[in-house]
Order: sequence, then structure tokens, then C-alpha cells
Amino acid sequence: MRHHTTFRQLEIFEAIARLGSFTRAGEELHLTQPTISMQMKKLTDIVGTPLLEMVGKKVQLTDAGRELAQASREVFGILDRFTMSMAERQGLKKGRLKLMAITTASYFAPRLLGEFAKRHPGIEVSLKVTNREQVLASLADNLDDLYILGQPPEEIDVIAQPFMDNPLVVLAAPGHPLAGKKKIPLKRLAQEPWLMREPGSGTRKAIERLFAEHGLEIRPRLELGSNEAVKQAILAGLGISALSCHALALHQADQFAVLDAQGFPIQRHWYAVYPAGRQPSLVARAFIDFLLEQEKAVGGVSRGGEVWRAGKKAKKSTLTKTQMG
Repeated sequence: MRHHTTFRQLEIFEAIARLGSFTRAGEELHLTQPTISMQMKKLTDIVGTPLLEMVGKKVQLTDAGRELAQASREVFGILDRFTMSMAERQGLKKGRLKLMAITTASYFAPRLLGEFAKRHPGIEVSLKVTNREQVLASLADNLDDLYILGQPPEEIDVIAQPFMDNPLVVLAAPGHPLAGKKKIPLKRLAQEPWLMREPGSGTRKAIERLFAEHGLEIRPRLELGSNEAVKQAILAGLGISALSCHALALHQADQFAVLDAQGFPIQRHWYAVYPAGRQPSLVARAFIDFLLEQEKAVGGVSRGGEVWRAGKKAKKSTLTKTQMG
């Protein structure tokens, strides 16, 4: 099999296995559906046994598919480590940085990555933006160099470096009855129809945690899969929501009413995250330093330069930059 299977076929198969969809794999790899299907047919013919099966509209792996998916990850991991090794020998003149971020980070991550690439034109950079569930799946499989999250996962052992403040504020349409009110009680907010991100969203968890701490529960009127959808629903008068301040980056100052609500803004941070058992590459460490340098220039992170260890088996503890590697 090794004499005939191409790296491209393995790359396509790994993307399908990870994303559970031919369509999403094609979008990620910038390939058409016919190309994806043709390459998977060739790979299946080479292996001699089915690798994928359709269950409803969901693509699932056969036993052979699971084995090949694991083997593919190992192959790409070896190649990534080789690439990192070569990059470290050449300093920051050459190398690669694979970054993955949750959707809200799309308001600032491309700009930061672009500035980093200008400083280091020999570095090949890539950025994938998706929901938290997909980011955590990739993080668990150690598929990218760094991950940008608004909340480090508790179920995966990671090193998380805070690099920028990420306050959550309550948003309403400009004509909302609560717009302009002072110190709105949480109990009053709980009576409003809420527009929420999907279950599992870090923003949603932070909002629900705040209300639960005060013995309150909010029931979503709508669950929406993106910040843009939430904002459009707010402007349509369907309810209120709480989003990162960064989600307002491209809007006029008066397009939304930011409510003066008790308990808000919820103070959070953006984190650069990588698995605790993995030593970040020279390029990844340089990008983390770049992120800290950028934030310091505009006022710094409220936790300073502390690195946080998070994970199911690890208690939170501060680490020095030297310990971070």
C-alpha cells in the first residue's frame, strides 16, 4: 500500500475522518467534491477494504478506517517534527506555523498572523477558524501548532498562555427598553429572551455560569451557530445576548446598545494553547512572544505573563516562561 498511496490521499482521508464530512474536508483543503470522491475511491481500491461508511448524513469510519486515520496522524506528526527540526536549525528564516482558532478570534487573529508573517517572510503560516468543538477535537489529536481559545479546556491537559483581555458584554438593539438604564440587575436580565451560541460554546458557558452563581437560569429563545447570526438576531429585536467585545470590531459604535448590567462585563482572556506533553516549536514560541509583545504595547493582559496549566489531571498553576519552553 505504501508504494501507491499518496500523501495527498492521506491528507484528504485524515480531514474527512476528523471533520466527519466530505464537504467540510473539501472546504478546508480547497478541493472540489468530485476530486475528494475520486481520491477516496482510489485510496479504498488500494487498501482493498472500505474505509468510510455513511450513517444517515454522517460519515463514519470503519475499523480499517480508524486504523488508517491513526496511522495518518502518526505520519503527519513525524513530518511536522522533521519540519520543526529543520526550522529550528535555520532559526526563523524558514518554517511553518499552523494555527487554529475559535470563530470569535476571526475578528483579530488574521491581522495578528499577518503582522507576524510580515516580520518573518520565510515562515509559511496557515489559519483555520471553526467552532470550539472542532478546535478541541484537533487539540486532542495534536494536529496544529497552536490554538486560540477564549477558555482553556478542562478535559485536555494543556498549557494555556493568556495574551489578551476578552471581556463579554451584554448587547441589545439600540431601541431596546433596557438601553440607557443603569446597573440593570441580573434578575431583570434573566427575564429577557436570550440569543445563545450552541451548547459547548465557551461564551455560553461563561454566561450560564454567572447566572447560576446567583441562583438564576436563562432560557434561550434561539440557539445560533455564529456570532454574526447572534448579532443579526439582536438587531432584528429577537432578544439580547452577551458576546466578546471583539465581536463589535467591524461595527459602528452606535449600532448596538451595550447594556450597563450587574456582573458584566465578564472578564475573560484569550489564550494561546498547546498540549502539555508537547514542546512548542521555535516558530510557535516566537508567535507566542509576538502575541505578548502586541498586547503589552496596548496595555497588557490583566494576568500579566502568567502561563496557566489546565486539564483534567492537572490543577491550575502558574508557570514561568522558562518552564513553558
